Amino acid sequence: MAKVVIFGVGQIAEIAHFYLTHDSEHEVVAFVVDRAYLQDSSFHGLPVVAFEDVVVAYPPAHYKMLLPISYKKLNKIRAEKYAEAKKLGYSFISYISSKAIYYDTPVGENCFILENNIIQPFSVIGHNCILWSGNHIGHHVVIQDHCFLASQVVVSGKVTIGTHTFIGVNATIADNVIVGKENIIGAGALILKNTEDQAIFSVTQTEKSPIPSHRLRGF
Repeated sequence: MAKVVIFGVGQIAEIAHFYLTHDSEHEVVAFVVDRAYLQDSSFHGLPVVAFEDVVVAYPPAHYKMLLPISYKKLNKIRAEKYAEAKKLGYSFISYISSKAIYYDTPVGENCFILENNIIQPFSVIGHNCILWSGNHIGHHVVIQDHCFLASQVVVSGKVTIGTHTFIGVNATIADNVIVGKENIIGAGALILKNTEDQAIFSVTQTEKSPIPSHRLRGF
């Protein structure tokens, strides 16, 4: 069991607090934000301290961190803050839901893996990754550092996902594909072949019918 300081006071930090409190052996003791964003002294009944003061308030010899920061700027905000905390001497927990299915998959530090993820054998998940709920991670998949997979993503067998990549809900990646670094793969996208670094794939929204719903027969 570790005493944990969570970075942030937004929705993802709140979700992290919930899961750690209800589905882990860890104890959340405080939240931390950059001083410029420090507005309240408490969140969910726990102290909120400035990141600039965290070493004094919660020294790394006795406390660990979880930084469940979003995918903004291709996960680079999370990567930068992770590196800063590491430089201060902190180690990190990784949370893997008890409702995820995995087979001793190597998982890096500061990962946040929610319920109903299926992670098949011989896969590897790097540091500082977030896998939201309900993804399928096929066999022999490598997810490199600083990635974010939204819900219901299908990653087929022997795929490599490059660093700092975001994959949106319901995206599908075929077998043996290498996804380049810093990709944005939008919701519902289908990736069948290797991608270049910094590529963007998006699917257009379903068109609205010109007929209003109240005129549709049978409804």
